Amino acid sequence: MQSERDEVFSWPLIRENEKNGSSSGIKVEVKKQLWLAGPLIAVSLLQFCLQVISVMFVGHLGSLPLSAASVATSFASVTGFSFLMGTASALDTVCGQSYGAKMYGMLGIQMQRAMFVLTLYSVPLSIIWANTEHFLVFFGLDKSIAYLSGSYAKFMIPSIFAYGLLQCINRFLQAQNNVFPVVLCSGVTTCLHVILCWFLVLKSGLGFRGAAVANSISYWLNVILLACYVKFSPSCSLTWTGFSKEALRDIIPFMKLAIPSALMVCLEMWSFELLVLSSGLLPNPVLETSVLSICLNTSGTIWMIPFGLGGATSTRVSNELGAGNAQVAKRAVRVVLSIAILESILVGSVMILIRKIWGFAYSSDPKVVTYVASMMPILAIGHLLDSIQSVLSGVARGCGWQKIGAFVNLGSYYLVGVPLGLLLGFYFNFGGRGLWLGIICALTIQGVSLSIITFFTNWDEEVKKATSRAEGGKDFAADNESIIVF
Repeated sequence: MQSERDEVFSWPLIRENEKNGSSSGIKVEVKKQLWLAGPLIAVSLLQFCLQVISVMFVGHLGSLPLSAASVATSFASVTGFSFLMGTASALDTVCGQSYGAKMYGMLGIQMQRAMFVLTLYSVPLSIIWANTEHFLVFFGLDKSIAYLSGSYAKFMIPSIFAYGLLQCINRFLQAQNNVFPVVLCSGVTTCLHVILCWFLVLKSGLGFRGAAVANSISYWLNVILLACYVKFSPSCSLTWTGFSKEALRDIIPFMKLAIPSALMVCLEMWSFELLVLSSGLLPNPVLETSVLSICLNTSGTIWMIPFGLGGATSTRVSNELGAGNAQVAKRAVRVVLSIAILESILVGSVMILIRKIWGFAYSSDPKVVTYVASMMPILAIGHLLDSIQSVLSGVARGCGWQKIGAFVNLGSYYLVGVPLGLLLGFYFNFGGRGLWLGIICALTIQGVSLSIITFFTNWDEEVKKATSRAEGGKDFAADNESIIVF
């Protein structure tokens, strides 16, 4: 059984012998990180493209449908998708550590448990989506846009259930370092999504609502493809053994880890959305909102790189902690931090070099182009800080520190970042630059806080907690009292 297990899950690039601190161990770790991070970045971009493609097709129908679809997509992300993605990230901890501890059968049970919880969460979230129009009118949005946005959101409701299941399967496979099937299925889905949008938006008579229907179909198609892979692939024969009633046990302990996981993600993402909304209250709101939307879109796209690195980090750290390799887990953190810093310097340099022409990709208005050019150095600095905090957040998920991470994000963004951004933007008249500088400060405090926590972590204690968690002998949400010895 063990030899079969080694053959199925062996690393494609190199087998490891890394319990020493030699340079060969570092090279092995770099290869493993890149082998994981590359596909995860590709998956993030492909799944991000689904919403972008839908909105692009709707744009051919006119400015009003485009505005409605954009608003509905943003509302869906804030109230649904980000919450489900954060909740599913609890599997980074439990599945990753169970895999490292060679308790392979637990991965399927943990995935089923997460699927059950996320499906339950999707019910009240779908009710919120069904009442999108009323929420938008309450927040002062134009009634015509609110009406169309509400209609678009209603047609997206089936996608929220599929999205939750998709996140669970992705994490299940990621914990096993089995990420290339996820890339393949996401690529197939994205290609078919273009055809679906063309037919449903431009040919079927559904109009802009067809894009929402296409989203739902594509998410469910992706779920079906990955579910078939998990069911029939020999690489999952040990981790998926069928449905089990055991998945219905320990729901509350799992939620104690899942809710802080969701808060970690939502508190950060909501602050960026709040930044764009606040820009509409600045002098010359059309210019400010346009530029801030471009900046958010730009930073969100390049954020897929550190997001992939963070996913690789959580997988490597959780696997090694589950396997009892404290020193290897610590080395994994050092290696991925180095990769993140190099990546952010490279990407930031490119952003600064193209700052004067990047705005033309979105607008031909000289004012917008000039404003975007002045924002690009700030975005480059933000990307550096975001890369570091994304990796450290991956460490937090790998170790099960979601509760600590949620408090760090709450303090960084809502006690410092957002208030400071509003102060700089409105009181000191820095405009959109002031709002974004507030986020830069939040990222700085977040990165410093997570760095201190990571630096003073007792990794041997984390191994003990991972063992207890994998064996189910202790609460999933074990106390985060690891800030003792490096």
